[in-house]
Amino acid sequence: MKFAPRLRKRLLAKKLNKSAIDKWRSDLESWAIPQEILAQAEVPPWFHPTALFALPEKIWDSPSHQRAREAMPVGGTVLDIGCGGGIAAFAIAPPASHVIGVDHQSEMLAMFAANAAERGLQCDVIEGFWPAVADKVPVADVVTVHHVVYNVGDIKPFIEALNSHATKRVVIELPLVHPMTPRSNGWKHFWNLDRPTSPTADDFFKVLQEMGIQAKMEKFEGRILLDEGEDDRVEYTRMRLCLPESRRDEVVEFLKTDPSPTSRQLSVIWWDIV
Repeated sequence: MKFAPRLRKRLLAKKLNKSAIDKWRSDLESWAIPQEILAQAEVPPWFHPTALFALPEKIWDSPSHQRAREAMPVGGTVLDIGCGGGIAAFAIAPPASHVIGVDHQSEMLAMFAANAAERGLQCDVIEGFWPAVADKVPVADVVTVHHVVYNVGDIKPFIEALNSHATKRVVIELPLVHPMTPRSNGWKHFWNLDRPTSPTADDFFKVLQEMGIQAKMEKFEGRILLDEGEDDRVEYTRMRLCLPESRRDEVVEFLKTDPSPTSRQLSVIWWDIV
């Protein structure tokens, strides 16, 4: 369809003037996997095996943990959204003595509760998606959110619920680019599918600015804790790319020339509750 020059200018202006919140939503929507590919997946490509979120023997003291710890009073409470095994919470306990985990997978919450018990910490777990379960969740001194926001299209109420549940600080960790970006070559190789390049951490920061939140950002490099073994890397790649078991050997060959990265550029974004 062709548009008159004047109409094209209006459409371009509308696109350029899109709010940061709307842009975040539409950019995430562009990552949707085509239905004809999704239908061929043997397991949902966004499923997170519990074993991948087990706590390491020693939790690396990242800038994200540092920003959360410096706002945590001795004996305080941390609320971990999308908690998994609880790395964001247990990295700052102590000084925290009470941990609260929210996750939509009951297996993750069971692991979170077991980790808390091993450390002698008071613990609450709430199953469900944030912010749908926010009314069931107590407030905390610090709210941590690690590697979750790229899954959240309706970002404004998500952030507002974080604010209402933190008394001191909100700390969010996310990659500089969409976490599926390292798989883009795989999508092109196996499906001839070009993947998007946005949103980014900078786009998320613009969302916060648009909401009037005075946040700070620090960028750093961190290890990728997933895919530690060769078999794990193959299976995780195969699952994420919606490929059946019958194509496992092809994935092995692909990873020889395009191996999964072992580190990535991350950012921590935080703000104080005033």
